[in-house]
Amino acid sequence: MQKKIKTVKTLLEALPFIKEFNNEIVVVKYGGLAQSSPQLKEKFAEDILLMYLVGMKPIIVHGSGEKITDMLESLKIEMKFVEGQKVISKEIMRISEMVLSGEINKEIVSLLNSHGAKGIGMSGKDAHFIIAKAKDFSKWGLSGNITQVKSDVLLNLIENNFIPVIAPLSASEEMGHPGFYIDEDVCAAWIAKEVGAKKIVFLSDSRGVCNKNNELLCTLTQGEVERLKTSEAVHGGMLAKVNACMEALDGGVEKAHIIDGRIEHSILLELFTQDGIGTQIVK
Repeated sequence: MQKKIKTVKTLLEALPFIKEFNNEIVVVKYGGLAQSSPQLKEKFAEDILLMYLVGMKPIIVHGSGEKITDMLESLKIEMKFVEGQKVISKEIMRISEMVLSGEINKEIVSLLNSHGAKGIGMSGKDAHFIIAKAKDFSKWGLSGNITQVKSDVLLNLIENNFIPVIAPLSASEEMGHPGFYIDEDVCAAWIAKEVGAKKIVFLSDSRGVCNKNNELLCTLTQGEVERLKTSEAVHGGMLAKVNACMEALDGGVEKAHIIDGRIEHSILLELFTQDGIGTQIVK
């Protein structure tokens, strides 16, 4: 009986959050180790399904984990870096598109649909709903900066109860162009602000944002984030995620979350419990 009462208390704790997020768009950036474990993949699909069933409108933007790197290594193609950023040649762009759109995207969609959701896979090249231009072609090749997101494409899908699953690739305004590879954190932030999302959630391979003593910081304002960046407590991959959070917040998203994707049901724990498990950044 005590176990049943505990279950009811958990449901009641989630109730105000379910009411608050009903009919709201939540963008989830899905990447890292959460994409590599079969068990975590199942839990991720269950989290998205529950969000969907209680009236939330999830949009998923995914990365490649290590699969592009693994594919390049198997083909003996070297990935070059300039100033810490990937150089995307035409050959690497072709392989990236094959892995992102042809393999990973379809795997996620299939997993969602097998759980009873209505997932639909796409990249920014579909309907040209993401347009980008080269960051600096002489340095980084087909690595792009987004210039436009046509939000109506996604909003129409959501209106018809689909869950868009998006590979971070874009079209170009140039006819016959192969398109651009977009940083997935940046892609998620742009989509969140353009569709009017209430929240954006980044699944990472760390607990969230920590201070110099490795203590988790549960809630941060944008001003506090800037101070952490100045003190170099935030760096590397976490800096990229924090910058994407700031981009989303500046674009009108209410809250951005960075959570540990290695924990089962991490999305539900963050969104539907009072304390959460990661870092939330607020305006």
